[in-house]
Amino acid sequence: MKRSKQFPLIAFCCGLLSLTGCVSQKETMIQQGYPLAYADGFDDGCHSGKKAGGSLFDQFRKDAERFQIDSQYSQGWSDGFRQCESEQEALQRQVRMAMEQQHYKEEKKHYEREEQHHLEKEMFKNIDTSGLENLK
Repeated sequence: MKRSKQFPLIAFCCGLLSLTGCVSQKETMIQQGYPLAYADGFDDGCHSGKKAGGSLFDQFRKDAERFQIDSQYSQGWSDGFRQCESEQEALQRQVRMAMEQQHYKEEKKHYEREEQHHLEKEMFKNIDTSGLENLK
């Protein structure tokens, strides 16, 4: 892919990254009154869900022992996993669609150039250009 064709995709990804704030989701949840165990579970589940949804930047995280004994952690983990997996999959679909649209536009331009070349060739087909040889 040429550099100029990569720019829209890079700009899109940078825009998404800039939307993330400095305060973590876990800190925001705690400030909103969620229990720490739920927020911990949600954070771990969210990272795991993003990984399952195709993220290259997240890792699977789960405190298996805590998941078994702490219902708030396990509920938070499950909620975070489902929500973030869905969001990541939606993001992946948007990126794929943007790439497919870009590919379609490139194919359309290529077809139009070929069509123009064909029309020009047909137009000049029956024109006598023998006199142009003396212009050298």
